[in-house]
Amino acid sequence: MRKQSHHYSVLVMFGSLLYLPLLLNATSISPQEAENHEVEFHYWEGHEKGPSKWGELKREWEACKNGKMQSPIDISSYKVKIIKNMDNKKVYKPSNSTIKNRGHDISLKWQGDAGSIWINGTEYPLQQVHWHSPSEHTINGRRYPLEMHMVHQTNGEKVKNKIVVNAVLYKFGKPDPFLFGLRRHISSMIDQEGEERKLGKIDPNYIISSPTKKYYRYMGSLTTPPCTEGVTWIVNKKVQTVSRGQVMLLRKAVHDSAERNARPVQPHNEREIHLLLPKS
Repeated sequence: MRKQSHHYSVLVMFGSLLYLPLLLNATSISPQEAENHEVEFHYWEGHEKGPSKWGELKREWEACKNGKMQSPIDISSYKVKIIKNMDNKKVYKPSNSTIKNRGHDISLKWQGDAGSIWINGTEYPLQQVHWHSPSEHTINGRRYPLEMHMVHQTNGEKVKNKIVVNAVLYKFGKPDPFLFGLRRHISSMIDQEGEERKLGKIDPNYIISSPTKKYYRYMGSLTTPPCTEGVTWIVNKKVQTVSRGQVMLLRKAVHDSAERNARPVQPHNEREIHLLLPKS
């Protein structure tokens, strides 16, 4: 049974966050990390639609089973290659956005130009952000309570449909300022898959409350069906904090099969993992 929703007024501006204490070979990829609007897949291991069965549910999802560069993975320090010539640059700016309950997660999507991330001279415009609980990536075998994905995708004629995902891991501690500003909107769409709210202008610069200049980077895939490969992953080395209440709200909002919406870690298959450091 659907829970009764409480409708809250939509924020026109998100400026209040300014004053809160500090938060390549892909075929046509959509910046969904899967825009599935039905319960087409589950996160429950052992379920007929669980993670180990994703690659059998649809022909176009075969990469979930047969892919050799799947995500997420465990990032082990002894396998990391250090690179002291970081070539990442992020330039974000406020733009109109919409928050949506996609059933398998809560997602915030920008309608206009919200800025980009640049890697090796290629621009990847920011598309959307969403959350997984617990974390999908692990560090030396440790899984964290929450992981955030900022999804970027090229839109040029020369480089089409290439995706970069900027990921942040969270441990329990002080509330995350960005999620704090979204709490009423998330609460108003509990158990309402497909429900969305217009938020007005949101500045992506306030999503990561503790910016870092150290990142892990590797080549992987989308972590939801169709599990398309060719995705560049950038995982922030610095772990941020989130409250238990914020994690529970994200879990409560989605459908039951996604209350723990983390795909199990996938085999490394001899992939390189780089730790990017500032030139200095």
